[in-house]
Amino acid sequence: MANAASGMAVEDECKLKFLELKAKRNYRFIIFRIDGQQVVVEKLGSPAENYDDFTNALPPNECRYAVYDFDFTTTENIQKSKIFFIAWSPDSSRVRMKMVYASSKDRFKRELDGIQVELQATDPSEMSLDIIISRAL
Repeated sequence: MANAASGMAVEDECKLKFLELKAKRNYRFIIFRIDGQQVVVEKLGSPAENYDDFTNALPPNECRYAVYDFDFTTTENIQKSKIFFIAWSPDSSRVRMKMVYASSKDRFKRELDGIQVELQATDPSEMSLDIIISRAL
């Protein structure tokens, strides 16, 4: 079901894998890409993978959406996790691609129920681990 505003459909697999990440913690991260007129799952990160594995999996010159399940310990020494939605839009990607991803982002994000933190990044420094930690706490 495509949205008239963005014309973008979200493949059921996107929602299914996100639910598995959220409820079963089967994945550390999921990278999504727009393929034609729909959002599809591009890569699933295993629970053993870390934040570096995630950032290295993002293409340097193309936009992507991603969710990352971030585990951390609070200042009170409590184990927690937060699900980040990251809109990756590198400066070096094509203008048309950036526009398509930007115009479809909110609709896609609404399909993923349970996102706690949203981050926009145009280069790796904008989503460094320090930033992730500061946004999680």
